[in-house]
Amino acid sequence: MSIDMAQFHQVFFEESFEGLDAMESGLLNLDLGDVNVEDINTIFRAAHSIKGGSGTFGFTAVSDFTHVMETLLDEMRDGRRKITQPAVDVLLGSVDCLRDMLQSIQNGSEVDQSDVAEHKLALDSELNNAVPNIPSVGKQTAKASEVLSADDVKQIAGWVIAFSPHLHLLKTGNEPVRMFRELASLGKLTTTADLQGVPNLYDLDPEECHLSWKLEVSGDIPETEIDEIFDWVEDDCDLAKQPIYKTSTSSTQAEVSADIAIKPVTNSVAREISAEFTSTEESEANAVDRKNGKKEDAKAAPKGSSSIRVDTSKIDTLINMVGELVITQSMLSLLGEHFELNKLDQLKNGLSQLERHTRELQESVMNIRMLPISFVFSRFPRLAHDISSKLGKKIELKLVGENTEVDKTVVELLSDPLVHLVRNSLDHGIEMPDVRLAAGKPETGTVTLEAYHRGGNIVIEVTDDGKGLDKDKLRAKAIEKGLIDPDAILSDKQTYELIFMPGFSTAEKLTDISGRGVGMDVVRRNIQALGGNIEILSELGKGSTISIHLPLTLAILDGQSIAVGDETYILPLGSIIESLHVKEDRLNRVAGKGETFLLRGQYLPIIRMHQIFNVPTAKTTKLTEGLIVVVEGQGLRCGLFVDDLLGQQQVVIKSLEANYRRIEGVSGATILGDGSVALILDIPGLVRLANQ
Repeated sequence: MSIDMAQFHQVFFEESFEGLDAMESGLLNLDLGDVNVEDINTIFRAAHSIKGGSGTFGFTAVSDFTHVMETLLDEMRDGRRKITQPAVDVLLGSVDCLRDMLQSIQNGSEVDQSDVAEHKLALDSELNNAVPNIPSVGKQTAKASEVLSADDVKQIAGWVIAFSPHLHLLKTGNEPVRMFRELASLGKLTTTADLQGVPNLYDLDPEECHLSWKLEVSGDIPETEIDEIFDWVEDDCDLAKQPIYKTSTSSTQAEVSADIAIKPVTNSVAREISAEFTSTEESEANAVDRKNGKKEDAKAAPKGSSSIRVDTSKIDTLINMVGELVITQSMLSLLGEHFELNKLDQLKNGLSQLERHTRELQESVMNIRMLPISFVFSRFPRLAHDISSKLGKKIELKLVGENTEVDKTVVELLSDPLVHLVRNSLDHGIEMPDVRLAAGKPETGTVTLEAYHRGGNIVIEVTDDGKGLDKDKLRAKAIEKGLIDPDAILSDKQTYELIFMPGFSTAEKLTDISGRGVGMDVVRRNIQALGGNIEILSELGKGSTISIHLPLTLAILDGQSIAVGDETYILPLGSIIESLHVKEDRLNRVAGKGETFLLRGQYLPIIRMHQIFNVPTAKTTKLTEGLIVVVEGQGLRCGLFVDDLLGQQQVVIKSLEANYRRIEGVSGATILGDGSVALILDIPGLVRLANQ
């Protein structure tokens, strides 16, 4: 009887990717001055496992490539070869190549053989003690200007670029218009937009990018400058570029480039532009661009399934809870068959047990979904290594609280905002070594990524000991852009939060790594979409701390039910400060700006819930007769005018946007015990809605 090995593929890929993460982490943590043999053994075992598994499943390309890596690692662990930084760099590049190979096989796409051959050559060169041609980490694509032969070198007159962003590009904090401005600063820019991918107005999501562009920029521009502009979005778009040369054929090329069609957001764009240029000048650069298109296919393809590893103790607890629930159900069933009024107390006790066991079962199930935050943190040591090497900085990344657990959904959605914040700290927060020494600091800067629980939330802090935020500079830039009045009085907190305004940036020079302020508004919006908030603390010359506060789970909410007329709404329990009856002498009406009430020396705005949600059945419209619930969200406090408080309960959150559409001031909905639907309120959204 033959065994279908395909059923084990998913497990193999998951274990292989975990092994690659272990290899990458081990290589980054190697102390070249005092190498721990066990560290090398750990890296070797991971490579050996991948080699064995790939051979078993018939992935010979993977096993052959890993065999060369294994040989190099074997010589290192036996002491036959000295561990050097160039050798570590070659192995890190090989880990990237191996990850791309596995992803291609998993997604059913073609493995990039030229990229594999390039890294295999680097490994062989290192094994033979030759000077290896190390492929750049994370940028394994040959430059078009580098693949030309000596006879073909001509002066570049410009570039033609096909740029097709993926739908989610805007949500990552990137703006195509800013890239176009950077291109325009290099030379004369002509842009042609393609509208074929734009849906009708009813289906249009303003946070998705449906446009594609053909860009023509003229001038003798090095390819590296073009790459720097698009480097930050290389995983979020389909990109193809071709040079225009100052030769007798340049006019022909210009005519051809003018006819290049920009397709909707698909990976065919890179192949299309390459095919057009092949008709006038057959160069290796075209093959490079086609290779990029295939890589994007592999990166964009979704994974077939998702799984998590669960500790057996959690499973045992869950089984025990189910056992208790079955016993309680049997007791209630028996009680129901022979029920008499004198058994009413037994029924109440049984129902109380059922409620307790249901709550414990719910907590056990939610606990299974909890993953350590290290799933997110594990990518940052490599990021810090690559960026510090590129910028010539000395940076130490410290990870604290990696075992702090949070819901799987939060882990998945937290990755992109954190990458943006860490990049900002590495690029703009930490100074160059000579600047730090001149300021009396150690030449090695420190960036700390810390996670811990506080109440029912998880707090993640990104701290650097760099130059900090300059309040005067932030204020001056905001006035220059017309974001605030020159005579506006801002607290330190309000000044720091200026960087969250769309398009705000104080960076004197935009880099391909980050721009403090560029996309920070999107970072905050993404955090808010997770039900969290973000805060900044900074001291000029000493560093900054950015704190993210998030709920532990997005599935269940501790809420407070409130009544407004015949309607019931749910307030997140963590956002409620207090509730009170207000007296007439504490009310203040501001002409054209609504109503406020005095609470301990501070005037807070009042939001009339029956007006916001158009509830005609409100019991009272007089502020002194209803109830004011003081709530806080993103540092803003206000009072909600409601009829009554109904009670606290845990509610299961249902997405309103997925089932209906997004509504300002509402974060979701839930189904109550009587079958009716109650809206879950979004406090910051309510404040914005009231101000409109």
